[in-house]
Amino acid sequence: MTQQNRFAQTDPALAAGTRHAGFTVTRAEVVPELSGCAYLMRHDATGARALWLACADTNRSFAISFRTPPADDTGVFHILEHSVLCGSDAYPVKEPFVNLLKTSMQTFLNAMTFPDKTMYPVASTNVADLENLMGVYLDAVLHPAIYARPRIFEQEGWHLEVDDDGALSYNGVVFNEMKGALSDPEDVLYQELSRALFPDTAYGHESGGNPRAIPTLTYEAFLDAHARHYALSNSYTVLYGDLDIDRELAFVDERFRAATDRGAGAPNPLLLQAPVRPARRVVTMATAPSNSTIGLSYVLGTAGDRTRVLAVDVLLDALCGSNEAPLKRRVLDAGLADDFSAMLADGVAQPQAMFVLRGLAEGAGERFRELVEDTCAELAESGIPRDKLEASLAQAEFNLREGDFGGYPDGVALSIAAMSSWLYDDDRPLDYLRYEDALTELKAGLEGDYFERLLRELVCESEHCAEVEIVPVEGGDAAEEGAELSRLRATMGEKDLEAVRAEVAALRAEQEAPDAPEALATLPRLSVADVEPPAPEAAPEDVEAPLPCIAHELDTHGIAYVYHYFDLRGLDFSDLPWVGVLTDLLGKLDTERHSASDLDTVVEASLGGLDFFTETYSRDDDPTYAAPALVVGASSLSEKVGALAELPSEVWGTTRFDDLGRVRDILAQRRLALEQYFVSSGHTAAAARANAYFSSAAVASSAMAGLEYYLFLRDLLDSWERRSADLPARLSELAARVFVADGVTVSFTGSADDRARFWEAGGTLGLGAGGDAARRLAVPSPAPRNEAFLIPSDVSYVVRGSGRSALDRGTIGCWQVATRALSYDYLWNEVRVKGGAYGCGFRRTSEGLRAFWSFRDPNIDATLERYDGAAGWLASWDGTGEELEGYVVATVASHDAPVKPRQLARRQDVARFGGKRPGWRDAVRAEELAVTADDLRALAATLADESAPTGICVFGGREAVEASGVPFDAVTELVR
Repeated sequence: MTQQNRFAQTDPALAAGTRHAGFTVTRAEVVPELSGCAYLMRHDATGARALWLACADTNRSFAISFRTPPADDTGVFHILEHSVLCGSDAYPVKEPFVNLLKTSMQTFLNAMTFPDKTMYPVASTNVADLENLMGVYLDAVLHPAIYARPRIFEQEGWHLEVDDDGALSYNGVVFNEMKGALSDPEDVLYQELSRALFPDTAYGHESGGNPRAIPTLTYEAFLDAHARHYALSNSYTVLYGDLDIDRELAFVDERFRAATDRGAGAPNPLLLQAPVRPARRVVTMATAPSNSTIGLSYVLGTAGDRTRVLAVDVLLDALCGSNEAPLKRRVLDAGLADDFSAMLADGVAQPQAMFVLRGLAEGAGERFRELVEDTCAELAESGIPRDKLEASLAQAEFNLREGDFGGYPDGVALSIAAMSSWLYDDDRPLDYLRYEDALTELKAGLEGDYFERLLRELVCESEHCAEVEIVPVEGGDAAEEGAELSRLRATMGEKDLEAVRAEVAALRAEQEAPDAPEALATLPRLSVADVEPPAPEAAPEDVEAPLPCIAHELDTHGIAYVYHYFDLRGLDFSDLPWVGVLTDLLGKLDTERHSASDLDTVVEASLGGLDFFTETYSRDDDPTYAAPALVVGASSLSEKVGALAELPSEVWGTTRFDDLGRVRDILAQRRLALEQYFVSSGHTAAAARANAYFSSAAVASSAMAGLEYYLFLRDLLDSWERRSADLPARLSELAARVFVADGVTVSFTGSADDRARFWEAGGTLGLGAGGDAARRLAVPSPAPRNEAFLIPSDVSYVVRGSGRSALDRGTIGCWQVATRALSYDYLWNEVRVKGGAYGCGFRRTSEGLRAFWSFRDPNIDATLERYDGAAGWLASWDGTGEELEGYVVATVASHDAPVKPRQLARRQDVARFGGKRPGWRDAVRAEELAVTADDLRALAATLADESAPTGICVFGGREAVEASGVPFDAVTELVR
């Protein structure tokens, strides 16, 4: 019997009513969508709920969750999520979570606060490691050190600080995280809509915490929240994968039986909100004028109606999934704003459909709701185009069957999905894991008026809806916080200030004190001997085809993936921003065969996806090497491989660029998306910019899709009337030069049979031989500098990058191990724990570029000073042999982490275009395993090398940048 077949039927030994290690099985059933079975259980002694999702996956996972509906905006459950991972009875160290990040073989390790629950999921391909992670997490949630160490609350939640002039400030990891989160208008809009829709329930509160309310949370209330909610009777445990279930249940049972019953009272209630229709609400926010936003939300029912929730998801895509969807086109044509979208907010007891308008025109607030509701009424009456609905349903079905959860292991993603129904009904943990019956019902609904009735009920007849407008203003929360602190300061005398200073000093002393050796010895560890040989990686092959073709013959479960890589080295550098424009437009405009609307429909109906993007390949030994490419990626089910060959070539070969109104809409939406990216992921944007100080490849990437492209795009839109007339001819001419047979390599992932049918249908994919194939691209030389980019945010993202150093003798593998040590030891303690940044890290690329970064950071100069200390810390690193071995084990495990077939194929393609030799990953892995303590310490000379070029890039608010002592060469306002 194969591993897969072993889970095709339920195990009679696990039938309902059987008992296993303190758990009683209450239900067992086959779940075809998982190619496995589900076993629902109860823990006899505590009433804890448990679920095993049994399947052949060896990337196993565990998650324990608690129902944690907030009663206010203090973010107590978010602070608890952080704090319980800061030591426990069995593991009395300051940061066991970080120790696991440093030393375990985890493929996932995190914790998450949702609007009504808190989850602690882990995953690993190694059973012993999974049990280590389970043991630490269970002790953390059941026996946390927060009761004995109150300064954990100060560190992770909030505390007061006072400077030399006597001015007060707040600090704390969650406090700073939420200052960053609530600098994003999208986050503020969602919370304000929830506040309006659910005034009497937990969903009316900000579960992450509002910085204006976080400082009202007391230590006593913090402990009470844990005692009442982290009880096993309030818990949900999910085990996933190919497990010896009796062994794992015995492991969990032992820890459940040792849990402390704190007798603290009942958890907060999680109630349903009676329907409300509040008046339109206007909320002011300190942000850029371009961030003006309106949201309309309609509650669609409850999480218990899985089919209805999926139907609304399909409906929203059909109405608003592209610029050519009927409702979105109507709103865009009305000129109300730069962008309009719809989304489903689920994973809560009462899911909602949200319609969001961004970048408002004058008067949009008064017209938006009427336009949406009138258009929905018209569509409900006259009928929603069936081809749109069929295409959206086909897309939903593809996504469900593909099961690609991004960066989440399957077990973690499915555990989260299970909680979408289980939290609200003990007997229904599988609603959001199953989809076959719902798809069948929705397909039948296409024959009648199911979707029209749904739209009418959802929008036109809604008794539970709300509208909120976000109006940008000067000042806002930062000004309110300053005024609040000034009032508090006025009530304090010198003794009070000294008490604050003394408490901060005590906190710093606790943060800086090393863990005792006997405490560290309690942590579970794996040795290098526990590292199993890597699974063999199927090598791609060059195969005979009408065009150069890389074949990845991998098991893709009946899905075909194709990537077309078009070499851009025949272009001039001045063409690269226009290539970015090209990728933004392709697939969204008319072609010779299809209108934009029809194209959108046929692509959704036939393909799993069609994407146009750019990337630039670099070489490890040459920072001046840059090979930019335009990449066209697409996927389809095996039976639709003909469309996979035909549709992308139709788009790149026959798109018409003469509809300037639509072109402007698309580019304005892209500008908004980039601005939101700068605010929410400024560390990534700043690191990419810093790379462009030293790498020609990064310069090219920036011109096509990064910061330079954004500045180009902003200027293009600002001068639209003057420059737009030339666009159609320019883009058509550029497309003719890019999409040629002489410059393309095709990568196909799937079966040999699907590949043969692809080439039979596609031939040369409509590509001509091309003209001048000379590689004339000359990328401007990168130049180090210090730059700041102003964004509407109360926190900063601080990057210091360095170019190649003549002193760098470290191997890639050695730097990988050093990266883990620097990120999870020195930087974690200095920048996150003591500095209050939500995130931080170090990275050294294979080309030899180095960068320190911080995320949602209250500091700029202090963080840069801490970066300066990294070389000294590494030079004097005196970690034990066990500590080094932990770093090596974790680094190798990350190297070996399983990936989906599409990810593997893409990784191999990028390595090929970057000149990586065959077997390079095996060589890096061997380097990681061979690292010694002396090797790590030797890298300090590279970090300290003052002759290496260095640059600073900061994304932050104006006040923080202007207060910084960094001699910036340029300060640029990004979001206006």
